[in-house]
Amino acid sequence: MKVAVVGATGLVGTKMLQVLAERNFPVTELLPVASEKSIGKEVEFKGKGYKVVGMKDAIAAKPAVAIFSAGGGTSLEWAPKFAEAGITVIDNSSAWRMDPTKPLVVPEINADILTKNEKIIANPNCSTIQMVVALNPLHKKYNIKRIVVSTYQSVTGTGVKAVSQLMNERNGVVGERAYKYPIDLNVIPQIDVFLENGYTKEEMKMVNETKKIMRDDAIRVTSTTVRIPVVGGHSEAVNVEFSKDFDLIEVKNILQQSPGVVVVDDISNQRYPMPMDAHEKDDVFVGRLRRDESHPNTLNMWIVSDNLRKGAATNAVQIAEYLLGKGLL
Repeated sequence: MKVAVVGATGLVGTKMLQVLAERNFPVTELLPVASEKSIGKEVEFKGKGYKVVGMKDAIAAKPAVAIFSAGGGTSLEWAPKFAEAGITVIDNSSAWRMDPTKPLVVPEINADILTKNEKIIANPNCSTIQMVVALNPLHKKYNIKRIVVSTYQSVTGTGVKAVSQLMNERNGVVGERAYKYPIDLNVIPQIDVFLENGYTKEEMKMVNETKKIMRDDAIRVTSTTVRIPVVGGHSEAVNVEFSKDFDLIEVKNILQQSPGVVVVDDISNQRYPMPMDAHEKDDVFVGRLRRDESHPNTLNMWIVSDNLRKGAATNAVQIAEYLLGKGLL
């Protein structure tokens, strides 16, 4: 199978190559694609070097699938051109997520909406993915009314420049900055730009994408997204109100049996999910499960996942795996 990875030299693109190799996706020919300045550079995949090619050459090569992680502008311009050539695009940017004609997919939840006709498939926001993987099985049982989520997001969500800023500050080196403010020994309560309603774009992504993926516009969601000086993954404090009452033991059992979820909830031994434990893993880790004593039918939970893997690369590859398994590629 011929596979293109668009944005192959970036942080997420590199992780996509790693995940494709680890999961033994049946790549017979790899087409690493990047911007004009990267054409001719070499990337490694399964111990072999591959020359980076441009967009037009990639389309001409007619891969079965193109996994995009090159930013919204690039996706808006080029994804339709790949699709017109009959190539299935799985796009990791925000460009197509809220387009009503494009599926927004987390395979554990709604891969069943995919058909052979879908040529542009949106990969959700990293912080949304991990939350809905944990919440959807509980929604099926208890029916979610409202979600209040506060995130603690890794600098890797911003990219290489942000990781460099953190490490430079930690080592007392003056260098290029991804953020307006220092990130080491600091917390920045802004991810993406502010909108007219006072929320950031990242916060509204969580609101809107959750409803679309879980196929329920009645769920009310409010979000505060925060950048912290961490590299391993994103963490979320989630307060979720259900229509029905729940039993905590049953909640744990449901989560333990849910695909892609690992429950780490043993407070007697101080065991709970942390980014350092989720790093380089594909699961969504859930812990600190407890009843909200201030409000009926309401659960508090702590959700952690590697944002470059399940939050981006792994979810995209899982979509490709589903398409392949169902004969849709």
